[in-house]
Amino acid sequence: MNAGSIDSLLQVKVHIRWMIRRDMAEVLQAERQSFEFAWTEDDFLQCLRQRNCIGMVAEANDHIVGFMIYELHKNRLHVLNFAVAPGYRRQGIGSQMIVKLIGKLASHRRSKISLAVRERNLAAQVFFRRQDFLATRVLRNYYEDSGEDAFQMELDLGEEIHSGKVNRIAQYEEK
Repeated sequence: MNAGSIDSLLQVKVHIRWMIRRDMAEVLQAERQSFEFAWTEDDFLQCLRQRNCIGMVAEANDHIVGFMIYELHKNRLHVLNFAVAPGYRRQGIGSQMIVKLIGKLASHRRSKISLAVRERNLAAQVFFRRQDFLATRVLRNYYEDSGEDAFQMELDLGEEIHSGKVNRIAQYEEK
């Protein structure tokens, strides 16, 4: 068995909760380790001050091992920032965070999750594709910091949401 398949067998169970002020140091550390063009503390705070912006963290053993920032829109959630700390990747944490987002869809009568992924961020593209997101279009010169293109990726669960199937899956996964 190779190291990649061993990693995929490791599952770290996390508690996903609202982000609070004292989480910021660990969130910023994961952010800087994850992205070449990292958000600053001011970027996080400015975003989280908006009424429709939500921050959540994944916590394991009293440490922040992942986080996500998303906006609430009428029919969808739009993910602005999503990361798992490098030492905790490939252990099911990102998947648990996606399940949490899917649960938020059902409880808020939304049916779609959207996000933008840098063209060069192949690991994120593969991760979200494995979570059943589809690339729906290319966003030219999307990132101001580099002029890089992005792929808009979406997970549309319209039929599953309306049938109640997703709500049952999300409730099961959170137990």
